[in-house]
Amino acid sequence: MISVGIDVSKGKSTVCILKPYGEIVSKPFNITHTQKDLSELSSMLFRLNDEVKIVMEATGIYHLPVLTYLQEKGFFVSVINPYLMKSYRNESLRKAKTDKIDSRIIANYGIDHWFKMKEFQTSGEIYEELKLLGQQYRHYMKLHLLSLAELTHLLDLTMPGIKNLLASWNETNRKDKRSDFVERFWHYDVITSMSEQEFTEEYILWAKEKKYVPSQEKAKVIYTLAQESIPTLPSETSSIKMLSLAQESIPTLPSETSSFKMLVTEAVRVLKEVDATLGLILSRMQEIAKTLPEYSVVREMGGVGNTLAPKLIAEIGDVRRFRNGKALVAFAGIDPPPYESGQFVGCNRKISKRGSASLRKVGYETMRSLKMHSRPEDPVYRYVVKKESEGKSKKSAKIAGLNKFLRIYYARVTELYKNI
Repeated sequence: MISVGIDVSKGKSTVCILKPYGEIVSKPFNITHTQKDLSELSSMLFRLNDEVKIVMEATGIYHLPVLTYLQEKGFFVSVINPYLMKSYRNESLRKAKTDKIDSRIIANYGIDHWFKMKEFQTSGEIYEELKLLGQQYRHYMKLHLLSLAELTHLLDLTMPGIKNLLASWNETNRKDKRSDFVERFWHYDVITSMSEQEFTEEYILWAKEKKYVPSQEKAKVIYTLAQESIPTLPSETSSIKMLSLAQESIPTLPSETSSFKMLVTEAVRVLKEVDATLGLILSRMQEIAKTLPEYSVVREMGGVGNTLAPKLIAEIGDVRRFRNGKALVAFAGIDPPPYESGQFVGCNRKISKRGSASLRKVGYETMRSLKMHSRPEDPVYRYVVKKESEGKSKKSAKIAGLNKFLRIYYARVTELYKNI
């Protein structure tokens, strides 16, 4: 029994090799994540002529080069959850922390949990690619929300109230009516500089060009709002008029130099570029997900559409790595752990939230979609409605529905793979 503890950091790691009862095979030493150093480490481990298990702590992406190289060489590698390793470290009274001490603690963990450790297994290239795409989708979604908030702030200054009349991003048709409108009519002064008839004609032409419904009533409502509202930022025309009245010597600037127009149009441009990137990533996720056997099964489940299906598969990965449905529920962090002591049995328990936050988010979106589209024949929908009728809050009922949804997901997908 030889345990190799590797404390991974960016670009380098500290390695300690131990035998049972604290016998040191090799004192902690540093290696870099290069072919040369990793090759020397693997040669050293091959010369030990004993059962070797390598233990490392999950550190985002920093441990991946070491993990990949050592697994390709045929070594048993176990990647430990950082929370478990932190709990193991806290068993010591002294709180000293260095890379050398950490590597020795990790090696000791391997000795103490020798028979419980599981070898790290990848989910397969398709699932890994989906997972990476899902991570990037969430990143660009954050940028989308930030860009949308900035544009909304500018519109509150130049076109107050317009966001209540025009819809924003529509994930179904991948279009943003509000941004398209603001790109053409960036300030209320642009609208009021025309007569109502002229603006209505311009609005209808714009709607036809952008493939929206050319509604005259909508154009009249927008024109009335433009006349009644009070923008707190002036348009270029009004600002130049005020400057010209104050100082006649100041030359008139072209309208293209307006700072306010530049800020609004740039905010629209950034938002559209982020939305285009989101569309590309989602399309790629759909293409990859459709090649998996479980896609059609997941797509048929209640609340799951073309957008949520690849997101769910990306967050769950290969469902066969879970031993049962409860393990999948625990992975999502929505399992309420039991709490009992003596005669007391806790009944008002909360979800653990020790799991994938992104899976909980996608799952909650699925429950909202299911509830919105009302499918009474769906068992999960009926379960959510039942929980609401029992007095549960809508959020709690949806979480309970997600618990049932994941168990059904596990059962259906595993049954599919058994029959393949």
